[in-house]
Amino acid sequence: MLGSLAKWLRIFGYDTFYPDATLNDDMVLQVAQHEKRTLISRDKELLFRAKKILIPVLDIHTTNLTEQLHQVLKEIPLDENTILTRCTLCNTPLHSLEKEAIKDKVPEKVYQTRNEFWVCPACSKYYWKGTHYENMIEKINTLRQNEPS
Repeated sequence: MLGSLAKWLRIFGYDTFYPDATLNDDMVLQVAQHEKRTLISRDKELLFRAKKILIPVLDIHTTNLTEQLHQVLKEIPLDENTILTRCTLCNTPLHSLEKEAIKDKVPEKVYQTRNEFWVCPACSKYYWKGTHYENMIEKINTLRQNEPS
């Protein structure tokens, strides 16, 4: 339900568990409780059940991603040091790589024009500060500047 929000929370560096279709609501609640997570959802029944067992919740009121991000940032402080430190696909913390180690793993132009690289040790996705990085930083800065009161 909130897949885009989950991806952006990972971009911000939040440890974000996003359940796949194999997990039912009971399992989601078990994970949230066991891992001491805040449940972020638009599902009123799931939020009600979570509150009953004392799981912290954040009730998302909109389908608009920017508004969702504003709502989360208002409730959960952003740590500047964790931005872009997690895999956007699987949530695993990224590891820095030496440039030489990535030579055959990224496009030649990227290798020639970039010096910093990261890899997800779980899913082997590679990251570097390219156009997508610049766009993400721009969106983060815009969100911060336009925070609703």
